[in-house]
Formats: sequence, structure tokens, C-alpha cells
Amino acid sequence: MKHRIVVLGAGYAGAVTAGRLAKRLHRDDVEITLVNADPDFVERVRMHQLASGQDLPRRPLREIFAGTGVLVRAARVTAVDVDRKTVELVGERGAKTLGDDSPSHDTLAYDTLVYALGSTVADHGVPGVAEHAYDVAGKQSALRLRARLAEIAPGGTVLVVGGGLTGIEAAAEIAEAHPDLRVSIAARGGVGDWLSDKARRHLRGAFDRLGITVHERADITRVEADGVVVGAAGEIPAQVTVWTAGFTAHPLAAATTLEVSDTGRIVVDDTMRSVSHPDVYAVGDAAFAQGAGDKPLRMGCATANPMAWQAADALAARLTGRKVPRTTIGYAAQCISLGRRDAIVQRVTSDDRPTPTVLTGRTAARVKEFICASTAWALHHPTTMLPSRRRHLASPRGSGRLTASLS
Repeated sequence: MKHRIVVLGAGYAGAVTAGRLAKRLHRDDVEITLVNADPDFVERVRMHQLASGQDLPRRPLREIFAGTGVLVRAARVTAVDVDRKTVELVGERGAKTLGDDSPSHDTLAYDTLVYALGSTVADHGVPGVAEHAYDVAGKQSALRLRARLAEIAPGGTVLVVGGGLTGIEAAAEIAEAHPDLRVSIAARGGVGDWLSDKARRHLRGAFDRLGITVHERADITRVEADGVVVGAAGEIPAQVTVWTAGFTAHPLAAATTLEVSDTGRIVVDDTMRSVSHPDVYAVGDAAFAQGAGDKPLRMGCATANPMAWQAADALAARLTGRKVPRTTIGYAAQCISLGRRDAIVQRVTSDDRPTPTVLTGRTAARVKEFICASTAWALHHPTTMLPSRRRHLASPRGSGRLTASLS
């Protein structure tokens, strides 16, 4: 009987894990199923571009994984039972009989689970976010914002809440794509205040060039249809409020018996394996893992690929009876787009502290575009990035002879 590996979520971390496992394990021995609600791979790092009005290429997951041995299922995960080792799925259109458009419910069993369901928008308990704010956390929400921006008459106001990477990129992209709108950004602390002095100066210069108004130390207590309430009595008017003030883990993990952090992320060891359930691995935003300097890895695409590599290689090694590789995950740079022709590439230490080394302007924009494009290309060509070493699984007692199929 084949060893059943189920990967939940086909964002950067999940898709890379599935593709790498397909390169490491022999198809005669394993069955890899990749479950994702959207039938396409979504370039989450480009959602601010989609929201501003740019069209992105469609990347169907079944085309990406054609010929790899990975089975793609377009379905939404509704529950995970890590004690029974099952996953509950609902298909978008379950039509088991002609004319039946009701959702299909299915139970998927696994031997090893890779949990990569990612993150969602965190409202931090602020009233009105769900009712009145837009976001760029996914394709549908970005398209919703895109449609709303197209409705606003010249001179209309847009407020981006959040001074982190997502907020900065969203504000700059919207301001560049819609120069007839008045764009502002508000943050509880400083906007980009973690950057080096040179990077912060360039950021402020870019915002001035794009006409973006900056509101710092703005404690937003409520979002309303026509703006936000700041503190006890202040207000920032806006016809459209875009909420980018942080992300939180998908809630499904916290509903299981898995050990999770106080933020709902699955606690894993240095091989991305759950500390409470050894048959579960977690990668990407869903995982609470320690990186360089014994600091928790932050949510973001910068750690998605390294976590996926670590999990896939460790799982493959354990299944085939080989030595488990261990690597400390660290950072190299933070890349921030400021529209299509400007950017900041901030060099950081392995534990994510900024250094004086910074690239800015068109050169930085080309560097970031190269990184984003090459990452998407690698995901779209999972069989070409690594030499195939599809090894047979070890015998149940670990005494079987290991062979490898090279291609």
C-alpha cells in the first residue's frame, strides 16, 4: 500500500513542498495529494498589483503539476482530525449527478499531513473591519478592491491601514496606478520604521513623489463606511479603507489537538515537524518555527520556500531511512516594491535586522521583479529545478535495501 501524503494549501510553501516531495520519493511508494481551494496558483506577493488594476497570468495547478505524480484537488478544507488522520473537504461544485450544483463533501485519509493553509487578515478586534474594509490577502479580495477603486471618481480618497510591507506596497501601487485619487497610509507606529535610515529616506521620497499622505502614531479604533476613527475623537475620512494591519493563522489548526502558539500557528521543530504529532508537518505562515538567533520566523514569502525545502527533505529522509538534514533558516533581504519602477531592497542580517546596505530605485525594482518572476517560474516548473532522486521508501522496520531512480 502506498504511503499517503496530503498537502493542504498550494501557496508558495505548500506548492514547493509538494513539488519537492515528488522529486525525492518514488511514485510506486507514495501518493501525494495537493488540496487547494483555488484551482490556480495565486502569487500572493502580487495581490497589490492585481488590486490596482494589473492583470496577472493564470497558473492552473493541474498544469503546473502535470506529469509530476502529484494529484491536485480543488476543494476547501473544512476540518482536520489529526487523531483519526483525516481531512474533511468541500468541493466548489460537487455535481455527482447531472444538474446537481450542491457542494460535494469528502473525507481524505492520510499517513503524513503537510499543513500549509497560510494566513488570513487579522482585524485585531477593531470594529468595522469585516463590514467596511477591503484587503489584498487573496485573489478574490484583491479583485473586490480593484472593482471598488474603478468606481471612485477623480479626487476620491483611499486610506491604507498598516505600515508594514503589505501596506507600503499597496499604497504605492494604488497611488501610481490611480494618480487621480488621493491616497494616504496610517500606522499605529511608524511607516517602515524598521528600515535603515537610507531606506526610510527613500521611502519618504517615493511617497512624496506619489502624493501619499502619511499618518503615523494613529491608533485606529473603528472602521466606518466613510473612513476610520482614530483614538477617542479623531477621524481620517476615506471612501475606501484598505486593511493591511497584519495577518493571523488560518483557524483550522487551533481547532485540532495539535500544539499551537498563542497566535494559532502549529509549533514545529527545526525540521518543520509538529512537536505534538510527528505525522504532521507545517510550513509557511501556518508554522511557528525558530529561525536564526532563536527568533520565531515571521509570516511572509521570505521564509515560505526555505521552510518547504526543510520539511520536504526531512520527510523524504525519514521515509527512506536516510539522515535527516537540518538547517537554520535565516534572512538575507527585504524587498519592497514602490510601484512598477521603484523599490527598496534592504539587506538584513540572518535574524532579520537591517544593515546599512540598501538598493533603491529602478535597480531595486528590477531585482525584486527578478525574484518574484523566478520564484513563479520555479513553481511552474517543479520538475526542472532539481535533479530527480526518487528513492524507494524504507521497509517498515527500516531494514529494506534503498534504491534510487535518477533522471
